Amino acid sequence: MNRNGLLLLVLLLQVGLNRNNVHAQTPVQNKELRTVLHTIASKYKATVGVGVIHIESGDTVTLNNEVHFPMQSVYKFPQALAVMNQIDQGKLRLNQVYHVTKADLLDETWSPLKKKYPEGNVDLTVAELLDYSVSKSDNIACDILFQLAKGTKPVNQFIHQIGIKNMEIVATEHEMHSDWKIQYTNWSTPLEMARLLEGFQQKKYLSDSSNLFLMNLMIESTNDPGRIKALIPEGTLVAHKTGTSDSRNGVYDACNDVGVITLPDGTHVALSVFVSKSSEGYDDTRKLIAELAKAVYDHYSVN
Repeated sequence: MNRNGLLLLVLLLQVGLNRNNVHAQTPVQNKELRTVLHTIASKYKATVGVGVIHIESGDTVTLNNEVHFPMQSVYKFPQALAVMNQIDQGKLRLNQVYHVTKADLLDETWSPLKKKYPEGNVDLTVAELLDYSVSKSDNIACDILFQLAKGTKPVNQFIHQIGIKNMEIVATEHEMHSDWKIQYTNWSTPLEMARLLEGFQQKKYLSDSSNLFLMNLMIESTNDPGRIKALIPEGTLVAHKTGTSDSRNGVYDACNDVGVITLPDGTHVALSVFVSKSSEGYDDTRKLIAELAKAVYDHYSVN
């Protein structure tokens, strides 16, 4: 092949690569939207992290992406991805039964499961445990799923193996409740969580059936609708997962919501909002998340 032919081949390969990587053709930061989000966040006494990816175009926005934000129950989403991957590999089954005993029902933790079965002694499938953990943010179900997945280490390894590096999952719910500082060991940067959501929406990590199962759990979630969903039009499809710490001395170390929003034109936005060190109170901190989500929705619904 002569020099001109080789040059043509390189150019054709580059065109092919660019067609398959729309992110390479788009700005790293959407400055207009970033300014709007920064203006909203600056009105609140809190550390605010935002990660935005318009999935079809690759348009990206971040705030405070260098901060390691505590995920709290948001980490039940990546945990569920890892569990569903084990199901795809045949290591677990959705219809596999776990016998919940009294010993599983830890004290002083959020658990609709415990409220329904205060004495335990009930058989629940892995599918039911995932529903409790993801859709109802049940802490006991989450820790049972860690047991079935052989601990936090395999979950963390799976997340890193799929290319999500700026995220760590090392402590169970029970361990987080034992020491206030431990919540900070389960962390993510805002953009990395948005990247995980993007890959999930694009069906990169799971079989189609497993992806659909988990997507439905997040869409049908009873997690707090007063955050991402609060100010965007009713009926908008949102697959999301919240996470919240207790308050200490009037300060919330974590009040979060992350998810995929389906826009009116059928495209999607992966959005993560992490709020830490908030002294605004619970309702106003949730309002902050809602305002940021509305700004993102409005921007991509118009542009």
